[in-house]
Amino acid sequence: MGTLALLVLEDGTTVRGEIYGAVGQTLGEAVFATGMTGYQETLTDPSYRRQIVVQTAPHIGNTGWNDEDDESHRIWVAGYVVRDPARVPSNWRAVRSLGEELSRQNVVGISGVDTRALTRRLREHGSMRAGIFSGDALAEPAQLVERVLASPSMAGADLVGEVTVTEPYLVPATAERRFRVVALDLGIKYTTPRMLAARGIETHVLPATAAVEQVLELSPDGVFLSNGPGDPATANHAVSLTRAVLAARVPLFGICFGNQILGRALGRGTYKMRYGHRGLNVPVVEHATGRVAITSQNHGFAVVGEPGERFDSDFGAAVVSHSCPNDGTVEGLTCLDVPAFSVQYHPEAAAGPHDAAYLFDWFCELMEVQR
Repeated sequence: MGTLALLVLEDGTTVRGEIYGAVGQTLGEAVFATGMTGYQETLTDPSYRRQIVVQTAPHIGNTGWNDEDDESHRIWVAGYVVRDPARVPSNWRAVRSLGEELSRQNVVGISGVDTRALTRRLREHGSMRAGIFSGDALAEPAQLVERVLASPSMAGADLVGEVTVTEPYLVPATAERRFRVVALDLGIKYTTPRMLAARGIETHVLPATAAVEQVLELSPDGVFLSNGPGDPATANHAVSLTRAVLAARVPLFGICFGNQILGRALGRGTYKMRYGHRGLNVPVVEHATGRVAITSQNHGFAVVGEPGERFDSDFGAAVVSHSCPNDGTVEGLTCLDVPAFSVQYHPEAAAGPHDAAYLFDWFCELMEVQR
């Protein structure tokens, strides 16, 4: 078997490289991630379901793979594109190489690709459907393009059901217990309940299909809406549940996909971004204070709105409380008449900056006040 692998974009772009990870065929949306560290957390983030991740950092895999930094129970990316994979991992926590883990979990990848040039193409033309092909999956480029074009688009993709838990579970508080929170698992990362636990929060993680009665019968001090994959326009159940929580005036905090769900619950639309925000260095302005945080982000959809905009909803007034100065994208929503807020970025930031970790303290303050 040869080492040839091909990356094919829906616009016909074909890039040659070498097999990295599993051999075969994979299809998904090609997106780029700008983080120079944290590849293990990226690969195991459920928000990357059905996406082929292009790493802009040229050297990937130097710290290998360990069994402590996963953000979920498996790798979720559809495929992986890197330039220079590490020949030998070098870290005291590593138990195997990144390439070995990709093979072990049957993730098809490609290396030896000019990922900077590929990233420029995705920036200029937008994220697009793509495929990685190697081994018996190789064929003439025209045939491979046809396979890519036959794959589903991310717009309209309902993926939450593919990543959510099937049964509820409990994450106990690790500090003195102060609050009980119900977290709706739309694709939650392990770090989030750990951040809550460290603040004395007992977290009951429920499947995305949970009924509002299941949420309220736990008498939660607060409700958390997690990150997750796919198009928020498909998440009607989560939106209905959120509206019920708002009506019950239970304090609510959402991140990433959860921000889009709160936005929809407040009557706002969502849209697919040209190429999204995926990295550890995205600036966000908090309009109430003018403070700028450097944030970790992973999203391809956003809420419709203008920076600082105040608007009316079925639950009173709300405001676009945070935005990205790079492109004006809505990065946070705050309700003024009910106890609810959300942000588009990742305050748990694993890996990434910790500028926004204080938002978990805000959530605690909101629950304390509501008591």
